[in-house]
Amino acid sequence: MAATSKAMTARRDTETHPAHREIESLPTLFSRLGDDVLRLVQSQLTLLKVELRQETKTFFTGGAMMAAGGMVALVGFALANVALALGVSTLFSQTNLSVPAQLALGFLITGVFYVVVGAIVLMVVKNRLAKVDLVPDRTVEELRKDKQWLKNEI
Repeated sequence: MAATSKAMTARRDTETHPAHREIESLPTLFSRLGDDVLRLVQSQLTLLKVELRQETKTFFTGGAMMAAGGMVALVGFALANVALALGVSTLFSQTNLSVPAQLALGFLITGVFYVVVGAIVLMVVKNRLAKVDLVPDRTVEELRKDKQWLKNEI
């Protein structure tokens, strides 16, 4: 019982003395600051995840378009190779060239057309992807602001 009354007296002294109230509130303030910093970091991580998802989607879409352009260029390359094998035939129908030689020239022109179209598609998509920044700008800016805020608060 004597120990209990001593503890109660010490507690009352702590509660009534202003310096002790200030000391007690300091850990509470640090606890709240820690909670606020934790929430801030969690919100920054959420923002980072959202930005990374958006940029990943952009790259996958661009990659699919580049694959399609590559397929078109591949068809053109195949046609150009067939055209080389069959030769110069169709453009020279008025000459002494044989029919296979004339057909080969037609395939060559068609193949070159597909190669050019595929290359144009690849270059356009590549340039679009080159403009996408890999650094999540909003997250970096928020982290800079938070760093400055923490410096000012502490």
